[in-house]
Order: sequence, then structure tokens, then C-alpha cells
Amino acid sequence: MRIGMICYASVGGSGVVATELAHALALRGHEVHLVSSELPFRWRAIRGLSFERVLTPEYPLFREPQYLLALANTLVRVARERRLDILHAHYAVPHATAAYLAHQILASSGDRVAPRTVTTLHGTDITLVGSDPSYAGVVAFSIEQSNGVTAVSRSLRDDTVRALGVEREIEVIPNFLDCSEFRRQPDNSIRASWCAGGWDALVVHISNFRPVKQVGQVLDVFGRIRRRVRAKLVLIGDGPDRTALEQRAAREGFGDSVEFVGEQLDLASWLSAADLFLLPSAQESFGVAALEAMACEVPVVAARVGGLPEIIDDGETGFLCLPGDVDGMAARGIAVLTDKALGARVGAAACRRVNTDFCSGVVVPLYEACYARMLEAGRAGAPAQAAAGHSR
Repeated sequence: MRIGMICYASVGGSGVVATELAHALALRGHEVHLVSSELPFRWRAIRGLSFERVLTPEYPLFREPQYLLALANTLVRVARERRLDILHAHYAVPHATAAYLAHQILASSGDRVAPRTVTTLHGTDITLVGSDPSYAGVVAFSIEQSNGVTAVSRSLRDDTVRALGVEREIEVIPNFLDCSEFRRQPDNSIRASWCAGGWDALVVHISNFRPVKQVGQVLDVFGRIRRRVRAKLVLIGDGPDRTALEQRAAREGFGDSVEFVGEQLDLASWLSAADLFLLPSAQESFGVAALEAMACEVPVVAARVGGLPEIIDDGETGFLCLPGDVDGMAARGIAVLTDKALGARVGAAACRRVNTDFCSGVVVPLYEACYARMLEAGRAGAPAQAAAGHSR
């Protein structure tokens, strides 16, 4: 198949998953064209995969760049030049709308059959941006008009129906990892460097430092943990809350027990050094960072929100606490760090869960099957809503 993959390039779950899916599909013999405003964070050049940049001109008439129009125009061009079978939009805003516009332009041109459109919902595109009254009507319409719609968790599927009143069918296809990459590395230079600093344990958090990630609570939990354990906290990533958090850590005297290391490409190496992963988010439609930690045998302590209960079995493959339960998260973190057998048991169980249900070899064929259904429905002349796959 010839697939156009649309995503944001910035660090975040939707862009990461879209880029990894593009890589996996190219490795499986498909022709994939990844469309974004700039080269995605996880981009790797391989055979069968190309990058198509969206150029957004600025005109004095417009107060802001018209990305939606530029993206739709780019999709039309790429679909014609590459004879695409599928346009796959990751993150509804504005990608599903751009895919709809491109499909309408191509369908009306008469020069060829327009590619089928698939929209994957990732989280805040529905729970935050998409449900805002300024966008909700357009987002709901664009989702309804997609030939196929998937969501990364049952929780997000239900949130979409509740927030937008979407009536069409939505198939749940979970996020995934390249499990040959995300696995614990026994000989780890980062771990060796940390051990040389005299710490007894390493606690890690990874996110894009937005308010929804509640990174301030990571500091709250860690503050309680370090009263009992000589531990170091490493915060990986970047985003709008980082500067304020760095200032708070300095103001509250965390010293060298807290370190901000910015964005990192080799996350498996950092996670392989860790003894505990903290994720106290206010909302996680899936939780890719938690999945990455689990694959590297790191016990996860997280808030019981969104899709996290769908990947973490409390007390078995990780630990879930009520949102905002800082004391509860700290208690579970201390238990893991002071009971090595417990940490090893939970970490091993987490890794088994990932390898059973969330590796690319398990999940990517679900997308291939979704595409095949869309194409078959297109040949049969089925309407968009009839081709969506699993019921909600």
C-alpha cells in the first residue's frame, strides 16, 4: 500500500507513535510518505519512507499562518504525485480536517480515485483541544467523515463519544513499541555513571512538561521518597513548565538529587538505568512513556486515569493511585525502592505484558487490516461510517 502519514513533529505521544508506525510499515514493505511541518523527533531514514514538508506562507492579510490550508494543499499534491491509497491523520486537530478537505478536492477532480482517510485519536486532541467550543463542531464533523477512525484506548474512545457526540464506530488499536529497541540493557553506562555518584536508587520521569503531566507532583512524590531513600530524580523532556520546575527545585533545596536532562533520543538507555518511573498525570489517554518504562522492566507508579488501567494491572505490572494522591504514590515508590525483590517481580511482569500485547509485531498488523478494510469498502462504494471496523 501507498500511505500518507500526517503528524506533528514535536515531542509527544501522537508524533512518536505516527513516526514509529511509518517506520514499521516501511519495514513491512509499504510505501510511506510522512507529512509534517518539520522532520519528526523520532525520524530515521529507511528504504520505503520519505518525508514531505508542509510549507506555510505568511501573508499580511492573515494574523496567523494558515497551516490547515497549507497542509490540505500538501496532501492533495502528495496524493496525486505518489498515488496514495490511504491518508492517515494522527491527532484530530487539524489533521483530520485537512485530510477531509484533501479527500474532497481529490474526489471532485475526476483524475483518479481519492485515497481513503483514517483518523487516529490520541488524547488531548479530544479531551482538551477538540472538545473546546471553538473547535468541537469541526472536529466532530471531520471524525464522522473519516473513512476509518481508531483510538489508542477504550477510555479515549468513550471520551470521544461523550465529549463530541460522535455516533460512528471507533476501533481501538493501542499504541505500541519496537520491542527490539525498548528492552532493559544489562550493561548500561548511564547506570554506571549514576552509581559512581553514590545514589542508592534512580527515579525517572519522561514527558513534554505540559500542565496535564503534573510534573510538579513528581517533585512532591520524590520529596517524600528521598526522606527514606538516597535517590536521584532525573526528568527527561522539555516543555512549557520546565523553567518553573527548575526554579522550584533550586528554591526548595533539591540540589543535585534532581537533574533536568532535556530531550533524549536513546530512552531505552536512560530507562535501563532506572529503578522507578513516576507518572502522576491528570489525564493520559494511553501513556506511551509508561509503556516504554514497562518494556525496560522499570516499575511504574502512576495516576489511575484514562487508558493507564488498560496497560497497568495494579500491584502486578505496576501501581495505580488516585489522581493527586502524592502520599500513596510515594509509599508505593518507597516500597519498590526498598524491596528489591518486589521491584524485580513487578518489572519483569510489566515487560512480559508489553511483549505479549504492545509490540509492533502485534499492533502494526491491526493498522494494516484497518487499511485493507477501508480500501475494500471504497471499492464496494461503502459510505465512510460503514467502514470503521470494531464497534464502540
